Amino acid sequence: MTTIEIAALAAAGALLLAVGTALGRLSARRAEKNLDLGTPVERATFLTLHTASLAAPPLRAGLTEDTARKAARRLRSLLGTETLCLTDRTTVLAWDGPGAAHHQEKVMLKVAEMLDSGRSTCVHTACDDPSCPLRWAVIAPLTGEDGVLGALVAYGSRESAVLVRAATEVARWVSVQLELAELDRSRTRIVEAEIRALRAQISPHFIFNSLAAIASFVRTDPERARELLLEFADFTRYSFRRHGDFTQLADELRCIEQYLALAGARFGERLEVTLQIAPEVLPVALPFLCLQPLVENAVKHGLEDSREDCRITLAARDAGAEAIVTIEDDGVGMDPARLRRILAGQEPATAGIGLSNVDERLRQVYGDDYGIVVETAVGAGMKITVRIPKYRAGVHSSPRPDH
Repeated sequence: MTTIEIAALAAAGALLLAVGTALGRLSARRAEKNLDLGTPVERATFLTLHTASLAAPPLRAGLTEDTARKAARRLRSLLGTETLCLTDRTTVLAWDGPGAAHHQEKVMLKVAEMLDSGRSTCVHTACDDPSCPLRWAVIAPLTGEDGVLGALVAYGSRESAVLVRAATEVARWVSVQLELAELDRSRTRIVEAEIRALRAQISPHFIFNSLAAIASFVRTDPERARELLLEFADFTRYSFRRHGDFTQLADELRCIEQYLALAGARFGERLEVTLQIAPEVLPVALPFLCLQPLVENAVKHGLEDSREDCRITLAARDAGAEAIVTIEDDGVGMDPARLRRILAGQEPATAGIGLSNVDERLRQVYGDDYGIVVETAVGAGMKITVRIPKYRAGVHSSPRPDH
């Protein structure tokens, strides 16, 4: 369990303790009209959890005017206050409740004082309107990885120690949601960076050699040159597409076929390829560009690092709840100890194009049980096995762009 997840649980527990008493009488009145959900304390706990669950999704998208507006009403209900306000460091993002006309402009002055200290503070509103119920406010900081992001301001009609504690704990809970939102964005940036790294590893030499091979057929076999040029265009279009973290196995295999066709134009009869694909696994979703680098690795070690012919076998078979993909070559192989260092990030991966990158991405998506399995030895070729669950929450392929 991560530090943020532990903090989320701790904040949730503190939130229940802080607001349970404040919501007891309110939930008891509402529950009388509904089904019996237990004792007043149990009903208050249920209502608190339910309201918090409704407020969480907007906050998981970060602190913006839109998300604050969607969350403010739920948070106000959670605290049972007359008015609730959410701000960033400079402006009011959302105001739920009365008093906006004559309190909203003043609140940022009080928030600015809290931003300097980073601690919750209580203030009297000094409101001149005798009909206004907003007489007292608790200003609690909303924090993230970069410090104080803004404030939660809970207004009441009188001073209340319960409101101080409840508002502070709710602000901590909101902060945890904002940290989780930042974690989600960080994960997205990591995935994007890893895909960019894989794209960068599509060797410039491969592109140059592919174009050179195509050029060599322009006069001798124009039709083949045209076919290879189309394969090259389709391969680069797929490899550099800009949408979707996941793809279908069928599209990834098509990209691999295009890559092997271009490699075959360069190496000729030295390269022998065998494909064994079970049709039932073609719709399986998997991380984008997680198989092509493994095939490129096989070509490199089977042909570029050797003067011998090379046989590459690519197989994809159905295994119940999983699809099993294997890429095998009879090239020069690798020292297992060196391979372990590459996968551990202790050695530059130039000798194993994309292996560590693909292994890490598979583990991030499916868990540590789904890293790549490599069988190799010096002079004995290499066999890479990838297990892909057919169904996994959050893993959905994006359609391949039209050509």
